[in-house]
Amino acid sequence: MLQLNSELWGKLTGPYESGEQVPELLERLMLDFDKEVFEELFQEHLYHQNTIYTVTYAAVPYLAKLALASKNREVRHEIYVTCGIIESCHDKTRSEPYPSDWTELAAEAGTEVCADMYQSYLKAITELASLVPEMLAYAKQEISSDTEKRYVLIADAAYRESQSVANMFLNFTAGDEYVAVCGACDQEAYLWPSGEGGRIQAFAEDPVFEPLQAAHEVTPVEAFVEAELQILAERADQMGDSSFLNQLPYLAGEMNCPSCGARMQVWPSLLSTFGG
Repeated sequence: MLQLNSELWGKLTGPYESGEQVPELLERLMLDFDKEVFEELFQEHLYHQNTIYTVTYAAVPYLAKLALASKNREVRHEIYVTCGIIESCHDKTRSEPYPSDWTELAAEAGTEVCADMYQSYLKAITELASLVPEMLAYAKQEISSDTEKRYVLIADAAYRESQSVANMFLNFTAGDEYVAVCGACDQEAYLWPSGEGGRIQAFAEDPVFEPLQAAHEVTPVEAFVEAELQILAERADQMGDSSFLNQLPYLAGEMNCPSCGARMQVWPSLLSTFGG
């Protein structure tokens, strides 16, 4: 881990400025976890528009240490979800022995320092991933909002290296709309839950702007074949998230493209714009 008194923090980048303020915020959190300070750290210094920065990698090991040391499950949940969102932005294809865009930093700080900082981040992510059973139980017992439960699923997917799934759900956290892309005509299909039981219908245009257009039926699957879908169903069941469990057979189903009529599988069409 990069020591909090290291001068290197000032050379690390964030979304708006250097990371020189991050050690102070981390120290404040370790003395007394304050949600406003935590949100300031995340939103102003570590993450912006699905992008993470060199200072993010240096800060996450401290957040993981704080989560594992805390006896407050709400604190552990906050850190678990937030670091899961961070991990969903981690591009592993460019990361050995540290991210390829750290070249300038490595020239100044040294390759060993950069490699150690990156390895500390990876270790922290592994440690946070171990919290999933506790976080699922916490979500079932303490979280009533379906959207907030969705964030636990997002973090879990990121920790399991299912980043396309995590990013897709980050774009559709409310579960009141999804957008798939047809592989045959490359047109978007708007998927809207309709009525009870998780039923989803597809539209050629966004129904918000074209409310009178024809709806196209989505045929749900009777059983999940793909391992990722099985895991998502299991996680949702453990959290008591019945609304997502009802939607999932439709998200794993098939339909005719509302634009060209080609038969399409919904799940890969949902993930296609997120690297899946």
